[in-house]
Amino acid sequence: MTTPPMTDAADAPASAPHLADSHDLIRVHGARENNLKDVSVEIPKRRLTVFTGVSGSGKSSLVFDTVAAESQRLINETYSAFVQGFMPTLARPDVDVLDGLTTAIIVDQQRMGADPRSTVGTATDANAMLRILFSRLGEPHIGSPKAYSFNVASISGAGAVTVQRAGQTVKERREFSITGGMCPRCEGRGSVTDIDLTQLFDDSKSLSEGALTVPGYKAGGWNHRLYTESGLYDPDTPIRAFTKRQLQDFLYREPTRMKIAGINMTYEGLVPRIQKSMLAKDREAMQPHIREFVDRAVTFTTCPDCAGTRLSEAARSSKIGGNSIADACAMQISDLAAWVRGLAEPSVGPLLTALGDTLDSFVEIGLGYLSLDRPAGTLSGGEAQRVKMIRHLGSSLTDVTYVFDEPTIGLHPHDIRRMNDLLLRLRDKGNTVLVVEHKPEAIAIADHVVDLGPGAGTAGGTVCFEGTVEQLRASGTLTGRHLDDRARLKETVREPAGALEIRGASTHNLRDVDVDIPLGVLTVVTGVAGSGKSSLVHGSIPAGENVVSIDQTPIRGSRRSNPATYTGLLEPIRKAFAKANGVKPALFSANSEGACPNCNGAGVVYTDLAMMAGVATTCEECEGKRFEASVLEYHLGGRDISEVLAMSVTEAGEFFGAGEARTPAAHRILTHMAEVGLGYLTLGQPLTTLSGGERQRLKLATHMSDKGGVYVLDEPTTGLHLADVEQLLGLLDRLVDAGKSVIVIEHHQAVMAHADWIIDLGPGAGHDGGRVVFEGTPAELVAARSTLTGEHLADYVGT
Repeated sequence: MTTPPMTDAADAPASAPHLADSHDLIRVHGARENNLKDVSVEIPKRRLTVFTGVSGSGKSSLVFDTVAAESQRLINETYSAFVQGFMPTLARPDVDVLDGLTTAIIVDQQRMGADPRSTVGTATDANAMLRILFSRLGEPHIGSPKAYSFNVASISGAGAVTVQRAGQTVKERREFSITGGMCPRCEGRGSVTDIDLTQLFDDSKSLSEGALTVPGYKAGGWNHRLYTESGLYDPDTPIRAFTKRQLQDFLYREPTRMKIAGINMTYEGLVPRIQKSMLAKDREAMQPHIREFVDRAVTFTTCPDCAGTRLSEAARSSKIGGNSIADACAMQISDLAAWVRGLAEPSVGPLLTALGDTLDSFVEIGLGYLSLDRPAGTLSGGEAQRVKMIRHLGSSLTDVTYVFDEPTIGLHPHDIRRMNDLLLRLRDKGNTVLVVEHKPEAIAIADHVVDLGPGAGTAGGTVCFEGTVEQLRASGTLTGRHLDDRARLKETVREPAGALEIRGASTHNLRDVDVDIPLGVLTVVTGVAGSGKSSLVHGSIPAGENVVSIDQTPIRGSRRSNPATYTGLLEPIRKAFAKANGVKPALFSANSEGACPNCNGAGVVYTDLAMMAGVATTCEECEGKRFEASVLEYHLGGRDISEVLAMSVTEAGEFFGAGEARTPAAHRILTHMAEVGLGYLTLGQPLTTLSGGERQRLKLATHMSDKGGVYVLDEPTTGLHLADVEQLLGLLDRLVDAGKSVIVIEHHQAVMAHADWIIDLGPGAGHDGGRVVFEGTPAELVAARSTLTGEHLADYVGT
């Protein structure tokens, strides 16, 4: 028997790859999250992969809810159980196999918190570095970095403390003080609120006669009885006849325990009570009637002490080279970057370098027009996403997966090129870049494309195509067919029926702009990001009785909210069921009397497992239908309420449009939902499962029946597939043909080409913008090619 000759490792063929280099794919097998139908894909690592498909086809379900979610869950599991207890618990996605994952960094479109204390500076750590800089170099020196923070109040105190020393208990006097930078008048908010007392009560009436006009303070209720039965003043005396002391007790008295109607209660003056119960809440989360009251009763004015800077006098007095930290935060970031570069102080060299790099990243990403004191809640979805990108641009990490959700949202075609360069730079550092995108300019740079569809909702959830961009063009899929779509300029434009005059507009960076917006036509306001479009439209056209404004603020909703509850559709449906069966409407609400008692109308039972992911199991009592059994015995047109909520919008439109179930109020809302392209949604689908584009169109559907004559839309193509843009243009045309005036803030060239009138702002962003650089028809803009928008539109329509 002969033994084979021994081979040395050095003799192995040089071309054989190392085993560690063979893991170059992220494999997804059997993904079933949301509407995905057993999807299996292989995503190449260290490449740029773009996921396309109509809105609602399952792109986000695959990229965010499956790949990125599992990566984050696995990273969280590497921490100790103690640390995991403080982290959000994530359930494993519904997928058979996920192989080859790397650390995922998610940069999504979620708006930044609208907390009044959050600014661009606090959200990006630029403020933290500025505070350290001023605490080291500021003259006069006033204290630690906390002394320059508008979120830290100055406090001091003294008292006795008990300490154990050598087996004996000793009392000692201690004093402490913290110097913060918060303005004491506005508490670091930059604005103070004044309450208009005439909106709280009618002083010509007595409390017994119903003087209170605050929502929830009706006669007979506990809120009302608290004041009529307090004994501090006579409820039968008109409020204007109260003595000074009585008025003080009625409006401003400190919380006081007292017995009212035999029950121990806390009496508090009307003003502080309303401030705590209503004004402390997020305005967007309020019920509509309360929001209307707050808008009417409360006025916000710039704080007179700090002039809106949020900072105390001491913090504003400390300066570097003549600039205080308030001056630095108010500068345009591109100017601030130049100022920081001009500071030659070796003692803080590393800090100046880090701060300079962060500020340069803002400029590079196209956000140099912002200032650090800009409230985070006022950023658009696209701006918020790019602000989140700042911290990743200079990162030394490689071999991570960056996940982007439509990074070109809110970007002018001129800015998209810049964004593409950034995405390619991240890839070239050795990272895997996954992008959910609709814009052809962004799809064009992909190394690999995954197209989901063919439709939306239940008609989607499958992979229609995988391959290169050139292969996609020839594939015959919906995306492939529309990839080279180019809208043509209209041969004739509508004649305006009048004009909306704007004079001397100076909101944010606008420079005394005078412009006439034509009425009765489709007007598009365009310009590079930061040129002043939103400032002109939202700041100069008040949302009044005749104006319906649909902006990009996200829809708030829990898993109990669905399209039927959000649009008000459930109300006529409940009434129709109640009338047909002779029972109360409340029985047909899963959030009210009709709820299954076992799962409280949620359809699932949640089991909390502390730091591990909670388990949701379908309720055994109602089998996920959310209603108790007795409610499901009531029918309308042969269907019970759970079957109606399981219908698609299209199906429900036919059901409520004719026959025994005919309900005109419900049919009207369903028609509007179908018109905005949401015919595939089911009525009972939780709002939390809708994509960004679907949510904005749902919001548009709720406003379709509003009485307004002027519709203001803020980038309605957000989240829309190329094929859906055509449908949107048809909808805009129908609105104009119905006698409405439509004003659209938009970057999409197809919408520009379809306009009757274009107003172009610029020429640049921030203090380089704020002027009207063109007014006229799209054809005139293309012919002139005098602005950035004109050049890109001319290239788009092929002239």
